[in-house]
Amino acid sequence: MTHPVYARIEGPVILIGFGSIGRGTLPLIERHFDFDREKLTVIEPNPALTDELKARVPNVVTEALTEANYRDILGGLFQGSGGFVVNLSVDTSSLDIMKFCRENGVLYIDTVVEPWAGYYFGTEDNAARTNYALRQAVRDEKAANPGGTTAVSCCGANPGMVSWFVKEALLMLQRDTGRGESVPETREGWAKLMQDLDVWGVHIAERDTQVRLTPREPGHFVNTWSVEGFIAEGFQPAELGWGSKETWRPENSHSHSKGCMAGIWLEQPGANTRIKTWCPTPGPQFGFLVTHNEAISIADYYTVGAPDAPDYRPTCHYAYHPCDDAVLSLHEMFGSNQIQEVHHILDVDEIEPGGIDELGVLLFGHEKNALWYGSRLSNEETKSLAPDQNATGLQVTSAVLAGMVWALENPEAGIVETDEMDHKRCLEVQLPYLGPVEGHYTDWTPLTDRQTQFPEDLDEANPWAFRNVLERL
Repeated sequence: MTHPVYARIEGPVILIGFGSIGRGTLPLIERHFDFDREKLTVIEPNPALTDELKARVPNVVTEALTEANYRDILGGLFQGSGGFVVNLSVDTSSLDIMKFCRENGVLYIDTVVEPWAGYYFGTEDNAARTNYALRQAVRDEKAANPGGTTAVSCCGANPGMVSWFVKEALLMLQRDTGRGESVPETREGWAKLMQDLDVWGVHIAERDTQVRLTPREPGHFVNTWSVEGFIAEGFQPAELGWGSKETWRPENSHSHSKGCMAGIWLEQPGANTRIKTWCPTPGPQFGFLVTHNEAISIADYYTVGAPDAPDYRPTCHYAYHPCDDAVLSLHEMFGSNQIQEVHHILDVDEIEPGGIDELGVLLFGHEKNALWYGSRLSNEETKSLAPDQNATGLQVTSAVLAGMVWALENPEAGIVETDEMDHKRCLEVQLPYLGPVEGHYTDWTPLTDRQTQFPEDLDEANPWAFRNVLERL
């Protein structure tokens, strides 16, 4: 394969974090950008990675970034304006680092709105622990300081790539329902298209079938991506973008009093909240309602009318079935009320042949019932496409690559989310790394083959209502 070099990065390239995503992103940066390698720095405090890093990159910072030192450490690496900070770490404030980069004319990208260490488990107010609150702080900064140096917020697989899939799925649905092929050019145009297509909502529907060659041991949390990241978001409240078609709400749900007004949250952890969804390989399945930024950003982006009383807004949430070892790890963790001491991310060579990460968007409730559109990337294909990562990782790292390309081509766009970017250009960069990207229609609904032995309070007139999607006891 030949690999295009998309742009030159002038100034330092600073990679924060060298976990599974940082390790997979580095070779893509080296492959697709021209830059001064002597100005490449990785910030990673894990001492177990120090020797590997020093053998791979010219500059390594082993001190963890904190609220007290991040300006000194990063400021010492900046060389005037220019350069790129790629933040792929946990326990570092995305907003603070983003603001500092923009003050210094340094491009910035991350995959999540991350707070400083201690926030997830040290904040007693559950509303403040939501991704709605974390996202709204970034949106407030965007409103207060528009324009300027580009900072791309939440550009991984999800949040990130899935927002580009939503637009492609809408265009596919538009064509297949005979409504033409015009492509909206504004946020308002995209929102109106989704409204005109009568989409009830969107599941970020994912099924990870990657299987480890050796069985998971008790006391180990095994996952195909960051264990710490998954545990942190798994213990956040379940939350979702709340659509205008919904007529029922869970008793333990809460709204927000300020901001975009696009979401609600439940008084229960997302990784212990089951919902019904659909993916092409398994068909109907349970997913976990894990909180994610895209659940709010997509609902917000496609709102028509006033935020507090919209004419139209889709329901949107993550519906995640992780790999089987991660499911067992979750059961063990919630059952024992103890986070396992051993955290293990599956290496590409530990995974049996045949497993895939099937990650897409399920647009439902329209005249063709439901359309899943997404990537069905296998671990075996990943080995031939890029080093140092499994299929789950490559879906993330290739989105980071696409976001970096877009930022370099649009260096004065201010703070942006992936919903606001040119999805065609981003997918053009990312598609070579995604394996089969396909659309699949289904006639399944959450009421299909519903068992009747036990009474349920269902909305049979509206099969896709959240009342039917949420698994209730």
